Amino acid sequence: MSGRATPPASALAGILLLVAAVACFAVLDTITKVVSLSVPLLMALWFRYAFQAAATTLAVLPKRGWSLPPTAHPKFQCLRGILLVTSSALAFFSLKYMPVGEFTAIVMITPLLMTLLASLTLGERVSGLRWGLVIGGFAGTLIIIRPGGEHFSWAMLLPLGLVTSNSWFQILTSRMARTEDPVTMHFYTGWVGTLIASVALPFVWTSLDSWTLWAGLALMGLMATAGHFMMILAYARTAVSTLTPFLYAQIAFAMLGGWLAFSHVPDSLSLVGMGMIAVFGALGAWLAVREGRAPVHAT
Repeated sequence: MSGRATPPASALAGILLLVAAVACFAVLDTITKVVSLSVPLLMALWFRYAFQAAATTLAVLPKRGWSLPPTAHPKFQCLRGILLVTSSALAFFSLKYMPVGEFTAIVMITPLLMTLLASLTLGERVSGLRWGLVIGGFAGTLIIIRPGGEHFSWAMLLPLGLVTSNSWFQILTSRMARTEDPVTMHFYTGWVGTLIASVALPFVWTSLDSWTLWAGLALMGLMATAGHFMMILAYARTAVSTLTPFLYAQIAFAMLGGWLAFSHVPDSLSLVGMGMIAVFGALGAWLAVREGRAPVHAT
C-alpha cells in the first residue's frame, strides 16, 4: 500500500469503479446459474476464459504486437492461472446448486481466510482481534451452510474449496504484483484458463439451438472481463485499504440478482449469516487500515 495520500476525486473514482466491478461479478454469477441449467458447466467455463483471453489480447496487440508480454515468473503465471481456473470451476458448480446470494456471502470470507494463510505461510503475526474476526466470519458461513440441517447438501461445501483456492491465488497475486504488470498477469490468466478448459471442451461440447444461450455465454465473458478490468483501474487509483469494505456490496447485488432471476429470498438464518460475514469482513478491512496493511484482490 502506498504511503502517499489519495486525492479525493481519485478515491471516489476508484470506489465507483470497484462498485461497478462487483456489480459485474454479481451479474456474472447470476447469468452463470441461469446458463448452467442448459449448458454444460465446462463448456460455459471455456467461453468465460476464451472471451477474457481474446479481449485482453486485442488490448495488448497495439502496444506489443504478436510477441508474448514479458514476465519474470512464467511458472508463477501458470500457477496463478491454474488456481483461478480452479476457483472459477468451483464457482460454476457451486452456483448450479446454490442460491447466488448465499454463495457470494460465503466467498466473501476469502480475505479472512487469507489472514490464516498469511500467518502460516508468510510468518505474519495475527492479533487476537483479527483471529476473532476470522472465527466470526466462519460462524456466519456455518449459519448459511447449516451442516446437518434439512437443507444441507454436499454441494454447499464447494464454495469452501473455492475460498481456499482463491485465497492461495490472492496470496500469489500479492507477491507477483510487486514486480509484474497487472495487464500481463491478466493476459496470462486468461490464456492459461482457456488452454486448461480446452482440454475438456471436445468431451462436453453441445450444440445450442437458442440464441439466448449464446447471448448468456457472451454476457458471462463480458461481465468477467469488464469486472476484472474495472477492478484493475480501481486499484490503480485508490488504496486497497480504502476499497476493501466496498467489496461486500457484491452480497447485496447478488441477492438482487437472485431475486430478479429466480425469485429467491434468503431465509432469516441465511440473512443473519450473510450479515455476520459482511460485518466481520468490513471490520477486518478497517483493522487492515489501522495496521497499515490490506489484502490484495485478484486481477
